[in-house]
Amino acid sequence: MQKLYVKDKQFYKNAFGIALPIAFQGLITTGVNMADNVMVAEVGQTQFAAVSAANQFIGIFHIFCMGIGMGASVLVSRYFGMKDKDSLKKTVAIMLRLCLAMSLLFCVITILIPEQIMRIYTEEDGIIHEGMKYLEYSVITYFLMGLSLTTTIVLRNVKQVRLPLYTSIAALFVNVGANYMFIFGEFGAPRMEVAGAALGTLIARFFEFSIICGYLLFKDKEIGFRIRHIFAPVGVLWREYIRISIPVLISDGILALGNNSVAMVIGRLGESFMAANTVTVTTQQLSSVMTQGFAQSGAIVTGYTLGEGDREKAQKQGYAFLGIGLLFGVLAGLIILLISNPMISAYSKLTEETREIAKQLMLSISIIVVFQATNSIMTKGVLRGGGDTKMLMLADNVFLWVISLPLGLLAGFVWHLQPFWIYFFLKSDQVVKAFWCLIRLNSGKWIKKIKSANELEEVIE
Repeated sequence: MQKLYVKDKQFYKNAFGIALPIAFQGLITTGVNMADNVMVAEVGQTQFAAVSAANQFIGIFHIFCMGIGMGASVLVSRYFGMKDKDSLKKTVAIMLRLCLAMSLLFCVITILIPEQIMRIYTEEDGIIHEGMKYLEYSVITYFLMGLSLTTTIVLRNVKQVRLPLYTSIAALFVNVGANYMFIFGEFGAPRMEVAGAALGTLIARFFEFSIICGYLLFKDKEIGFRIRHIFAPVGVLWREYIRISIPVLISDGILALGNNSVAMVIGRLGESFMAANTVTVTTQQLSSVMTQGFAQSGAIVTGYTLGEGDREKAQKQGYAFLGIGLLFGVLAGLIILLISNPMISAYSKLTEETREIAKQLMLSISIIVVFQATNSIMTKGVLRGGGDTKMLMLADNVFLWVISLPLGLLAGFVWHLQPFWIYFFLKSDQVVKAFWCLIRLNSGKWIKKIKSANELEEVIE
């Protein structure tokens, strides 16, 4: 096996240059989510659990959009490295069409069956009633969030990382301010509680959408994409998009359903377990922002290198990203141990039972995150950037559905283990997948050839 670092200052400069703004943006987003949670928790634990459950469903949409965006990013980074603007524009057009279709689907589902959505996650009527209020405002939010999220991913792949970061900073103040106004009825606004949290999020999403999508459609010159290109002919590039990007969408989509199955298990362990899990998820996100930044950096840098035709260099960089994953995984675990008690204390209205469960979950996550950081940078970064999307689709879901979910169900409902072990088994796929990533990286089979639009047309002719 090769060394887990490379003697290339430019590599680390590029990797950190892309990862840090993305990580900082993730930190801001997580901070906003935490502020929202703390404010809603002040209203009551039932409302807190309701928002958490509703966001589990919205999280499915978020992951689908991430799949659409990250699937497109495999092609975008490669075409950007090849300096092929025509293929770039066509890839973005396909991505936006898929995003609009996905937004419409979730919009219709939320309008038609909001109560059934909430019953997926809990059987408690109070939580269902409050959660339905939150979902009402998600109908428009789907379109705003989906388009801004996928556009942000594309902009990052063409080295436009500052605008999304600055927009997130501004959106932080918009979201927190609007939530404070409408949750508690301050500054003359009505007291809306759960509905106020949803409205604040909607306002922030509109603000974010206006800047991010406005920049892509009217100002960006790296891609040169404009409104007229959304429904312009894309020719045979559809075939390459489906071959490379659709497995990412399917993988992330099925993974989202799997993660929601985990949420369903947690929801049936009681309100206290649900609330405790929400606290720990926020903490895990805070400690893992660097990992998420380097995951996207891994995909982008790998795409650039392979776009330039240097397979050997990409392989060496893959090991370097593996080393980065191990480093930040250990750091994330230590951070969780250090901040767990202050984080739990921030939620003053939680019951003592909820606090005790949260402490056990924090300890479990501090171990899991070491493996999760490693495989995230590999699966969502390097291996995906190499075009190995079909194998990743298979691996992601086999480990989740065959290992972690069955073990989690047994731990919670048959063996009746402590919360620490229930959560550990529910996330055990992260451990197994970390070792699989090392084997896959070492094989070199993860590097796939990607054709441009012109190459595809030449083959057909």
